[in-house]
Amino acid sequence: MGEKVLMKGNEAIAEAAIRAGCRYFFGYPITPQSELPAYLARKFPEVGGTFLQAESEVAASNMIYGAAGAGARVLTSSSSPGISLKAEGISYIAGAELPAVIINIMRGGPGLGSIQPSQADYFQATKGMAHGDFSLTVLAPSTVQEAVDLTMEAFEIADRYRNPVLLVGDGIIGQMMEPVEFKEAIDPDELPKKEWATDGAKGREPNVINSLALEPEDLEDHNMKLKAKYDKMKEEEVRYEELYTDDADIIIVAYGTTARISSRAIEMARKEGYKVGMIRPITLFPFPTDIINETADRVDDFLAVEMSTGQMVEDVRLAVNGKKPVHFYGRTGGVVPSPEEIVNKIKEIGGEK
Repeated sequence: MGEKVLMKGNEAIAEAAIRAGCRYFFGYPITPQSELPAYLARKFPEVGGTFLQAESEVAASNMIYGAAGAGARVLTSSSSPGISLKAEGISYIAGAELPAVIINIMRGGPGLGSIQPSQADYFQATKGMAHGDFSLTVLAPSTVQEAVDLTMEAFEIADRYRNPVLLVGDGIIGQMMEPVEFKEAIDPDELPKKEWATDGAKGREPNVINSLALEPEDLEDHNMKLKAKYDKMKEEEVRYEELYTDDADIIIVAYGTTARISSRAIEMARKEGYKVGMIRPITLFPFPTDIINETADRVDDFLAVEMSTGQMVEDVRLAVNGKKPVHFYGRTGGVVPSPEEIVNKIKEIGGEK
């Protein structure tokens, strides 16, 4: 680890990708993530990387398919509607079992929506990215430092499972500046060789990378193989953070920027006598179902707080499994909830002290 430097979130993520050994980026500009590709366009020539602004998001997703298939560490980034356009290609990448890292700096929607921060892509990220039975590991940082660390880890997870990894932040995570420090850079030439890659067949049989299976039994076998991989993710890749859960009566579940705001609301509410804690999912898939279910045995209520009309709240309810009431508070359209609003919801749940 070196000295801390002050960096904007988008640029810090881009630098982290370089240090993770990524040397290929294909994408298309869209606010509020455009600083990320702009940074790579400046920096990649210095490290021998390839930056290509594609003619569209659709083209970019197929380019990362090709680079991943050749064994390279490859990145793409976009914001909400751009991710929708990449989704078909991401399904092919998952079906072909290729590692790639995708960044979504979320904005308000639906449609063109706004360029303001949002978390309304939760369903897209965790349940409905595109067609077919597939899942992505979904990482949700709440600070710029965590975004840096998780970006580097995303490439490791992608290689470990031969599967795309999605890192989601909102416009605030992408645009705000915080001090960060970086781990030692990885030399891409020293990464383990990917024996399955289509990097030339001298001295061996050609490798074939494909997501097409015309026989239904073959495709079923392939889907069950993928499912086993996703089940392993659920066993080994769940990440979360707990805050004040030991004595809490009310547990907030929030991620990303909303978790930062909720932590301030918790401090305020505790000063007024409300025993509030938080479980912050760091992985949205796999979701921290078990810890939420276990916590439901000893608390009174849950409160899901999101910048959406209510998406993650469904996973919280599934995790609680009817043991306790699950409440929801959300703002949408690019409106960011204030700590005072969350405290008012806490008071509504807990009653006057």
